[in-house]
Amino acid sequence: MKFATLKNGTLDGQLVLVSRDGRQALAVPDLAANLLEALQGWGRLAPRLQARYDALNANELEAAFDFDPRACGAPLPRSPQWLDASAFLNHGRLMEQAFNTPPIPDFDTIPVMYQGASDDFLGPHDDVPLPNEQDGIDFEGEFGVVCDHVPMAASPDQALAAVRLVVQINDWSLRALGPHEMKTGFGFLQAKPSTAFAPVAVTPDELGNAWRDGRVHMRLGVQWNGERFGEPHGGEMNFSFGQLVAHAARTRRLTAGTIVGSGTVSNQSRAAGSACAAERRVIEKIDLGEIRTGFMRFGDRVRMQAHFDDGGEGPFGVIDQVVVAHV
Repeated sequence: MKFATLKNGTLDGQLVLVSRDGRQALAVPDLAANLLEALQGWGRLAPRLQARYDALNANELEAAFDFDPRACGAPLPRSPQWLDASAFLNHGRLMEQAFNTPPIPDFDTIPVMYQGASDDFLGPHDDVPLPNEQDGIDFEGEFGVVCDHVPMAASPDQALAAVRLVVQINDWSLRALGPHEMKTGFGFLQAKPSTAFAPVAVTPDELGNAWRDGRVHMRLGVQWNGERFGEPHGGEMNFSFGQLVAHAARTRRLTAGTIVGSGTVSNQSRAAGSACAAERRVIEKIDLGEIRTGFMRFGDRVRMQAHFDDGGEGPFGVIDQVVVAHV
C-alpha cells in the first residue's frame, strides 16, 4: 500500500491512499482519519485498507481524485518518536575526519543513534526557514522505516517484522552547531532543525526485490540547484533496519508510529557522489587538499528522488525544497 497525508489545517492532516501509479488518491475517513491512527490500529485496519487500495488501483472507486504531492505534508506530520542512526559507516568515518572527533568506540558493531524532534516534520515541497546562513545549512538524504509497536529487548528479526512503512527523508542539519553539541555528550539539539519527508510512505512489499535484508536497495538521487550531487545506493547500509530498530528498543518499548532513519546514504565509491554537503567537503579535503564546496544559502534548492536499479522512479515521490530566511 501507498499512503500520503494531505494538509487540512489539523496537526495530523488527512490520510489518503495513493494509487500504485501515483496518479490517484482516496480518503478513507471511515477507516482512519490520519496515518498515525492507521498505524495504531494496524492489525485491525490493514486488511480493510488493503481492500480499499486494491479497489483504487482497479479504478473501481468514484471517490478517487487526482493526487497532488504539493498538497502533502510529511506522511506523518508528527510522530511519537524520531530516531536517526548513522548506519552507513563510510559516512560516519568521513564525518569523524570532518569534525576532527575521536573514533567512536565499537562504531562497527553498535549503531550510533540520536533522538530528534518529532513534533514538526516538513512536507516534501515546504520551504525550509532557518535563522542564519552562517550555521552551515546542509541537507542529508536518507531512507527510513515506520514501526508498529516494538517490545523492549526485541531481537533484530522481531524488530524487522514490526516495520510497517518505508519512507524517504531529508534530515536537515546545521553543521556549524554540531561539533559543540557532540562534544557535550548530550547529543544534537540546535544542530537538527525540522526533518522533511517525501510525500508517499509505502509498505515494504511495494519495493519488491529492492526491499531485502532489511535494507532499501535503491539509489537516492540528489540535486543541488539543479546540478547532480550524488546517487548513493542504500544497499551499502552496514546495519539493517532490523538491527537499528532493535538497538532503539533495547531498554524501552517503541510505540506505533516511531520512525527510525538510516542516516545519510553513503557509498565508498567516490563515483556515487554524496547525499550531503559535509561529506563532499571532507572528501575534497582528503582528495584535493582543500574544501571547495560551501554550505547552502538562502534561495538554494535541493531535490531528492529514489530510483530502482533499473532506473525506474521510486514510489516515494520527490522532495524539492528551498531554504529561506526565517522572519
